[in-house]
Amino acid sequence: MQSAKNLRRTFTAAILALLVAFMTVAVATFAWYVYNTNAHTTNVHMVAGAGVSLQISDKYEGPYSSAAVLDEFFGTLNPVSTDNILNGFQKVMGFTNGSDNQSMLVANLFGKSSDNDFYVTTLYFRTNGQPQDIYISDITFEDSDPRSPISSAIRVGFVAHKPGQNQPVDPGRSCIFSISDKKNPEKQYNTATGQEGYVLDSNRTDGTTVPFSPYTSANYCDYDRETGVTTLKANSVPLCRVAGSGNGTFGDRVQVDVYIWLEGCDEDCTANLSNMTLKNLALAFAAYEAN
Repeated sequence: MQSAKNLRRTFTAAILALLVAFMTVAVATFAWYVYNTNAHTTNVHMVAGAGVSLQISDKYEGPYSSAAVLDEFFGTLNPVSTDNILNGFQKVMGFTNGSDNQSMLVANLFGKSSDNDFYVTTLYFRTNGQPQDIYISDITFEDSDPRSPISSAIRVGFVAHKPGQNQPVDPGRSCIFSISDKKNPEKQYNTATGQEGYVLDSNRTDGTTVPFSPYTSANYCDYDRETGVTTLKANSVPLCRVAGSGNGTFGDRVQVDVYIWLEGCDEDCTANLSNMTLKNLALAFAAYEAN
């Protein structure tokens, strides 16, 4: 019985190939370094190996299949910070002289970021089967230089909407993941608190920081490519839930917004990363039959 149930748990793996070249256009202190895309656009593709009951698309109306081509990224990728995507992102607008035990300049003026400071795109899931929860099963990446891993400061966020077209955000379906468990060997604390793991408080604009721990690989699910079985870890975090309409027909689509950004208020985001590149980023999703 358990084996049969395992076989009914469908899987979809999505590869988000993100080839972004950075060059430094301004250098500040602490984590607040400004990057810019090089003179080219970025093609972002999602490739999914999906069971027939779970499909993906970059448009609500489809077409749905095991693959989707996502939006290109244009503009400037600037370091931003937040503890809650739903409250938006902030970035540094100005600096002041540092005090004792601080760098010469300290970020002290913050403002709302613009939409082109980070990458955001949208994907849609649908199923014609039983209700399924969708999880991250893996995040893989390649740094341009492992000795100065820009991946240590990259965050990936997901915001799911309620089922259906043009539906509001589901407040309980927003989460932020760190893509790497490694630390930057040249990390430097970048907040007045002098403590690791602080980001800008998204409810304030005065530079106040709050402790924040993004999700990690401990919060993925496990997917066995040999057997096709998805299993949950003790702390696996679901991104959204999709369900069919019965009689083998597809149910309401679920919109999931994907954010990728450089977390500026992070001790890993320091000067040695100013010429580094995140050469690619791959996201793998797996579905597990909902209880």
